[in-house]
Parts: sequence; C-alpha cells; structure tokens
Amino acid sequence: MFGRFFSSLVLLISGAALGYFWAQSQELQVTFYLVVGSLVGAMLWWFLDAIRGLRVVYWLRYGNLAEVPNTFGLWGTVVDRTRRLLREREKAINASEQRLKDFLSAIQASPNGVVLLDENFQIEWCNQTAAFQLGIEPERDLAQRIGNLVRDPIFSAYMTTSDVAEPIVIEGRGKNPNMPLRISIQRHPHGEGKQLLITRDVTVVEQAEAMRRDFVANVSHEIRTPLTVLAGFVETLQTLKLTAQEQDKYLDLMANQSHRMQSLVDDLLTLSRLEGSPVPGFTSSLELTQLMEACQSEAQQLSKLLFQEKIAQVIVFETDPVIQNHLVLGEPRELQSALSNLVSNAVRYTPQGGRIEVHAFVSKDGNLNLQVKDTGPGVPPEHLPRLTERFYRVDRSRSRESGGTGLGLAIVKHVMQRHGGQLQIASTAGQGSCFNLVFPATRCKQAEAV
Repeated sequence: MFGRFFSSLVLLISGAALGYFWAQSQELQVTFYLVVGSLVGAMLWWFLDAIRGLRVVYWLRYGNLAEVPNTFGLWGTVVDRTRRLLREREKAINASEQRLKDFLSAIQASPNGVVLLDENFQIEWCNQTAAFQLGIEPERDLAQRIGNLVRDPIFSAYMTTSDVAEPIVIEGRGKNPNMPLRISIQRHPHGEGKQLLITRDVTVVEQAEAMRRDFVANVSHEIRTPLTVLAGFVETLQTLKLTAQEQDKYLDLMANQSHRMQSLVDDLLTLSRLEGSPVPGFTSSLELTQLMEACQSEAQQLSKLLFQEKIAQVIVFETDPVIQNHLVLGEPRELQSALSNLVSNAVRYTPQGGRIEVHAFVSKDGNLNLQVKDTGPGVPPEHLPRLTERFYRVDRSRSRESGGTGLGLAIVKHVMQRHGGQLQIASTAGQGSCFNLVFPATRCKQAEAV
C-alpha cells in the first residue's frame, strides 16, 4: 500500500515540476501549469495502474498458475494472494477428486452391485457387478431410465411403490440355463429425489435354502416310512392273537425297519461329522491291504445276506503289486466308509450271478485309484450329475428294496473332498457302472519296514 501511495506521489510531484519549469521557460502563469502538471501526473499514474489491473484481470480470467504477471505494489499483493488461494483450491479439488476416485474404486470392488439414479430414475453411475447382474452397459446406458433396461414386472412395481423396506428378488440378466442367477435388489432414497440401488447375488443362498427344505422333507419322509411300518406291526401284535411263527415273521420285519432307521441316523451323523470336523492330516493312516480285505469281507457277507446263497455274485478284489505294502494317509474310519459305501452299492444293485471288481492301482500321474466296477443296471446319463446329492435316487423303489439310505454317495463325495481327492463316475445304462476314488499321490506312501 505504501508503494502505491509513493508511486502516485512521485508522479504528481514530477507532473507539477514539469508544469512549473514549462511555465518559467515560457513566462506563463506558474500556478495554472502547476495544477495542469499535477493532473497530467495523476492521469498518467491512473493509466499505468489501470494497465497493471487489466493484466491481473486478464490473468484471473484466462491465465494459469504457471504464468503469473510480473507486477508490484497492491496489484502484486493481489496476484500473490490470489495465486496462493488458487493453489490451495487446486489442492483441495485434487484431494476431493482423489477421494472420489478411491471411493468409486472401493464400490467397484464391492461384491454387491451399486446403481446411482437421479430424480427421474436415470442412471448416473453403476459398478461392474451391478452391470453384469442387471445387464447394463456402464458407458452406453448412462442417463438411461433404469425401467427401460430392466424389464421385470416385479422390479417395475417395486420402483413405483413408496414402501422400500423389503428387498425384491428377480432373475438376473447374466444368467445361463445351467445356473439361473437370482438377484436381490434394495432401494434407498437419498438427497432430493435420488435413488441408490444395492444388488446382491442370492443364487447360492436360495439354492442352499431349497436344499435345506428338500433335506428336511426327505429325512422326514425316509424316517416316517419305517416308523409307520413299525407302528402298524406293533398294533398288529397288540390286537391280534398270532401264532409263534407269525410273531417271528412280524418281529423280523420290525427288526429290518428299525435297522433301516438306524442306518439312516448313522449316515446323517456321519455327514454331520464330516462337515463339522477339520480336514484330515497326514499323521494317521490305513494299510491298503487291510482296507481291501475288510471291504471284501463286508461285500461277501452282504451278498450272502441279500441273496441267501453261499455264492451269489462274483466278487474280485485286486491290488497292484507295486502298492501291495503301501499306506493310505488320512482318517481310517472315513477311508473305510468311502470304499465300503461304493462296494455295498455295487453288491446291492448288481443282480444275482453278476460280477463286481475292486481294483487298487496307481495311475500314470502318480495318483492312487480305488476302482469299483459292477455289471448292474447302470445309470442313464441324465442322472449322473446328481448321483452325489443327498437322498437322490435313480429308482426309488429299487433303492428301498435294497436297503439303501440315499446318503452313501454323498458321504463318499465329502470324504474325497476332505482328503483332496475326487469321485469319478462312469456308467452306461444296461451295462454297469464304474466308481473311482482318486487320491492325490501325497496320500499314498510305502509302509516302513518293521
């Protein structure tokens, strides 16, 4: 401010001095030219100050922070203060933009879909998850009404109602015939008429709920049937006078039904234990020959029991000599259960006089294979993908006649998953089936010499 005052004073004195000397040289009136000189000096100062001010105004309007006008005085102070404020504002804007980018990146990485709508239900922004689930092109469909893109009656009704407390579930646009996509949508009003849509893939949740309902229904049905039979036989024994032979017959039937219920409960408990216990380590093991001999004995006994004959089926167990003295690393009870379930299924479904082969060998990739082949009725190809589901049966009447619970293959699948292996199934209707337990090479080792 002092410099501005000093510069104006210098120009006024200079103008007055010039007017004085001009009047003296021309012998004119001194006072008049003193005033005129002072006015000329003032006008010159205002003119120069206006030029500096216009430069500052032009810089403010069209310039940038890198090209600051070279000025001084009050205008220099204005430029410095303005430049400082602009830099602080630019930093604040950059920080806000970075926070917005970080926020949008976080939403983009969210497993849930997010769609921002304006007051006219037009899309302002959406992440890739929502785009996939709702069939939206993020760049192409900006400013498009969401109702024109998601043409579902349930969704249309939901967008027009004022009650948004409960989400809706519709079919997703990213679906395929083999795995239908189910999407939950929740609407959240915010701001002045704007909307936030949160989408979530609930396909697995709905499938789990459906499986739970089916599981409870199947268990109830499987237990109710033998209970009904038992109740009927008990009532018969209580109300009718039967001979000793008839009583023995009814008691045998009741024993069969109670054994069936016991088997079902045992299998359910086995599944529950498999799902809730830690993965087996490599400290425990079972001798391969012991596993094969135990399953062979069970198969022969079951075959005699089912067909009431000494030799009802041809049952062959073979172990590759290379792995004759090997151990299978894992939980012995689970390993026994897996192979035993496959062998018992083969015995139950192979007709009298049929052949069952169980072969233990190491494949070319080093994996241990326990293969069970039979000459039973086989399984049509459309049933193969669902064989390991709980209570799934190709022929329900035949399964009940053979005494199966419908949980055997589900148990086998769980055991193999827990041991890092897999259950391979191949079957041809009318020609038999082949079930193969494939254990990784790390689950089989040479037994130490005693």
